[in-house]
Amino acid sequence: MSVSLDQLEAFVAAAEHGSFSAAARHLRKAQSAVSLLVSSLEDDLGVKLFSRATRNPTLTEAGKRLLAEASLILDRREHLIGVARSFERRVETRLSVAVDELYPEPAVGALFAAFAERFPHVELELSFPSTRDIAGLVLEGKADLGVKWREEDLPPAFGFHTIGWVPLILVCGRGHPLATAPVTWEELRRHRQIMVTTRSGGAETHRLRVAAEVWWVGSHWVILQILQRGIGWALIPAHILANSPLAPELATPSLQFDGGAHPVALELIWNKQRPAGPAALWLREQFAATGIRSGEIEGIPRLADVVKVI
Repeated sequence: MSVSLDQLEAFVAAAEHGSFSAAARHLRKAQSAVSLLVSSLEDDLGVKLFSRATRNPTLTEAGKRLLAEASLILDRREHLIGVARSFERRVETRLSVAVDELYPEPAVGALFAAFAERFPHVELELSFPSTRDIAGLVLEGKADLGVKWREEDLPPAFGFHTIGWVPLILVCGRGHPLATAPVTWEELRRHRQIMVTTRSGGAETHRLRVAAEVWWVGSHWVILQILQRGIGWALIPAHILANSPLAPELATPSLQFDGGAHPVALELIWNKQRPAGPAALWLREQFAATGIRSGEIEGIPRLADVVKVI
């Protein structure tokens, strides 16, 4: 049995356009050539693909089933051609990006939807490791790009770009003592603070640590579950709070000593010693161009809206 791509192309075109004549116009072939290709495909497969009892051919049961297979083969042919053209343009075949959960999820979705459209043949690995692991992955070449909590001291091998600031909002359970009245600095220090384990070192962590007693937890999402139980208070990224189903059960206390939003910087990092291809360079430009301004990015609610909802 021998089946050619020309036969499959004629079959799919006839099915999609409703007639051999319309398929012929689409393929820029003679109608007789399209009819012959379909007939020879039926002979080779040993099944009838179209019923010709009516003016326009209609798919048989076998034709309906085999149309999906034929379309898949033709799609893979286009994919093969696209991958080959990517090699010709020296586009990477694979890219790995490690992102801290501080980076807003809707922004991740929008950015990589645009990436998929521009680089459809680049295999992507998108991971969300702990922020202290991201630098190591980039340095070792296991990640081409990293988005992480900013550090003051980066190894000289890194290139970096600050892409914006994420507001952290003070949050506690509705039954917590801090939820009922404006909070002073001393009151805040007296109550247990919940902090993210992955940021247990560095100057930025010391800036955000207030309480004498601290619990370390591995994820902001888990911290929200703990806060719901009234166990302590925490500084939570605005976008995580806004997207949590627990938001109605949490409170954002008013503070007597500041406005309540503590911004932290996110930076994009890459290894300067490793060459970057077109896909990596495009992502670097897009991360920098999109940015984050006080959590206000397309699809991310404004800080005032988050607090109002809660």
